[in-house]
Amino acid sequence: MTDTSAAPRGPLDDYRNVSVIGAGVIGASWAALFLARGLTVTVTDPRPDAEKQLHDQVHDTLPVLRALGLPVTDLTRNLRFETDLDKAVVDADAVQENGPEQLDFKQRIFARIEEATRPDTLLLSSTSGIRATRIAEAMKQPGRLVVGHPFNPPHLIPLVEVVPGERTDPAVVRRAVAFYTALGKKPQVLHKEAPGFVANRLQAALFREAVHLVAQGVVTEQELDSVVTSSIGLRWAVAGPFRTFQLGGGPGGLPYFLKHLGPGLESLWQDLGSPRLDQPTVELLGEQARGDESIAVLAAERDQAQIKLMQALGQTPPDDLAPATR
Repeated sequence: MTDTSAAPRGPLDDYRNVSVIGAGVIGASWAALFLARGLTVTVTDPRPDAEKQLHDQVHDTLPVLRALGLPVTDLTRNLRFETDLDKAVVDADAVQENGPEQLDFKQRIFARIEEATRPDTLLLSSTSGIRATRIAEAMKQPGRLVVGHPFNPPHLIPLVEVVPGERTDPAVVRRAVAFYTALGKKPQVLHKEAPGFVANRLQAALFREAVHLVAQGVVTEQELDSVVTSSIGLRWAVAGPFRTFQLGGGPGGLPYFLKHLGPGLESLWQDLGSPRLDQPTVELLGEQARGDESIAVLAAERDQAQIKLMQALGQTPPDDLAPATR
């Protein structure tokens, strides 16, 4: 007779135990999200103050998690800290690495993680630009590794760039997408490895011109920020650059736009700046960035505004993503 009393399996039931490598800003943010989704989280970090820093940073995420509708009562009850890397990952169903952006470090640590984990453990790196192909060179089974690069902070911003290496198993990519989707994220698989991936390259391109315009005295930092948040920032929140110009072409769409406005756009490409972050430029930017409010206050204001925008756009985690069944 079939037992119909058993609870249905949830989308995260295959990942009840998650290990987080590194208790910095990104690692703590991931840990907070995993905990809010009902997972048991083990964090490892060799720094003497890492455990206290971890708890402080997880505590700081509570207002955002609460605003997103995620459970935060006794959030750290399933949080473990383990200084020994092998012990920290031995029972992991998934590992999210958030160590220094150094190739040799990531190669060494994933070689150790591979030896200490089960063959089916999902191995993920939060690297913001190092290719999975290079990281996996020291692994016996390089097909196990895939990049899962979040846009900071992971507990709030939906995007995760899933970037397979040349030898990453396609099944691992599918599992990574399913894992992040079950967490309420918006994973985007990239078709090719590119330094910096996509989101950071776009951010770098816009910031380069922003620095150029400020350094040339065209606008101040505050004025430039206002330009972005009251124009392209609003527009790109609902339609990215291609969709925006597709709509800008009217009935003729993007081809019409490129035919009639493309030459002027292309001419601007030739005039874009190539600033250097030399000492005078850094001092100028630092001076203009100073204000009366603390970083903590500014960050809280930004996060609350971000949540309101995401809620308006329907980008907050769906209600049906329940914590994993215990």
